[in-house]
Amino acid sequence: MNSLNPEQDALLIVDIQNDFLPGGSLAITDGDSIIPTINSYIKKFADAGAAIFASRDYHPAEHISFKDQGGPWPPHCVVGTWGVQFHPDLQLTDNTIYIEKGTNIGKEAYSAMDETPLAGKLQQAAIKRVFICGVATDYCVLASGKDLLAAAFEVVLLMDAIKAVDVNPGDGDRAVAELISSGATQLTINNL
Repeated sequence: MNSLNPEQDALLIVDIQNDFLPGGSLAITDGDSIIPTINSYIKKFADAGAAIFASRDYHPAEHISFKDQGGPWPPHCVVGTWGVQFHPDLQLTDNTIYIEKGTNIGKEAYSAMDETPLAGKLQQAAIKRVFICGVATDYCVLASGKDLLAAAFEVVLLMDAIKAVDVNPGDGDRAVAELISSGATQLTINNL
């Protein structure tokens, strides 16, 4: 059941950007520890000829989510800064399809499906099942997974390649439970 079908499966790497990892303005503790595992998934999907998508926050400098504008977060992933860039250890392929989110200055956007071309690109490629990894489990991974499920895609959560912020202890576990109860399945690299 878990073998890859490159004609129907895709990998979605969520927000492995400098600002969300150690040294960044909104860093997740040990967030970079999942990068080697994500790179293993990238290799498996690339070797199989399956589609690979990478989302990233791509905010204008005055984005509504920033504290200066009344939002909850410090400035992060601002277009043209070091923080917006993908982490240098992430081994994205030349065929990776980039999805930029949070580009609308007046709208919060956690999901890789929110005002992006992701759904259309998945449908165009006849993708049925999306394997999700990245950060943060309790924000952008959760929101992306929920939107994918709502759009009738199968969602597989890559448990060894996600990290939570855990603003409140247990937020990550609750996010995983919510996705599983909504129909997502779980997988680790050893089972793929």
